[in-house]
Amino acid sequence: MIRALYSAASGMNAQELNIDTIANNLANVNTNGFKRVRVDFQDLIYQTLQSPGTASGAGTEIPTGIQVGHGSRAAATQRIFSQGEFKQTEAPLDLVIEGEGFFQILNNDGELTYTRAGSFKLDGSGRVVTSDGLPLQPQITIPADATNVSISKDGILEVTTPGSNQGQQLGIIQLARFSNPAGLEAIGQNLFKPTNSSGQAQIGNPATDGYGSLLQGFLELSNVKLVEEMVSMIVAQRAYEISSKSIQAADEMLNVANNLRR
Repeated sequence: MIRALYSAASGMNAQELNIDTIANNLANVNTNGFKRVRVDFQDLIYQTLQSPGTASGAGTEIPTGIQVGHGSRAAATQRIFSQGEFKQTEAPLDLVIEGEGFFQILNNDGELTYTRAGSFKLDGSGRVVTSDGLPLQPQITIPADATNVSISKDGILEVTTPGSNQGQQLGIIQLARFSNPAGLEAIGQNLFKPTNSSGQAQIGNPATDGYGSLLQGFLELSNVKLVEEMVSMIVAQRAYEISSKSIQAADEMLNVANNLRR
């Protein structure tokens, strides 16, 4: 019964993390480029009271044995990089990556980070930056007198200026991709940084060699599905509740044992 208390408590701890993860998914349902996270669980160590296959007599053996588990734990949180839905904004610097790839962003520490959120703007110098003022890489500066900004599906950024009928190419928006995107570390502000698990960034041009293509005037929405998250929350809540009932049942059994009289 003491074992049951700790096993049930481990299940409650695991479901608490599950609820925390679901709550974060729901909180970011309107975050552009957000990718939902799920929790993977594992059972804990088993105590073997009787091993399967133990001889029980001459020429006979025990077919199944006796093993008692010690609960569960959260083994990992995995980010799901499925494509979110698109929203048309008609803003010239709003971009969607249709397919694989990440935009490259230079953070305040001078390190390259990566994002799927394509809501870009211009700073006072004409640089293309994120909502936090972090510059897109490779850096592109748009002249103040530009009258039209055009970004092709293969990342070529062109502008037109007064007195010119032809577009002027300013640069190419390159994308990064990783052998294991789920291994990226989220650092907030819609940004990720690479780890040993994700592998190093592979840089390429959009719409080439398997990289996604760009769509101008669109944003990628969060891939969180409200109905699925609500169902997952109900399941986690019920699992938490039934674990607490197991603790209550074990406590009542201990109480009966403590009250035994000779």
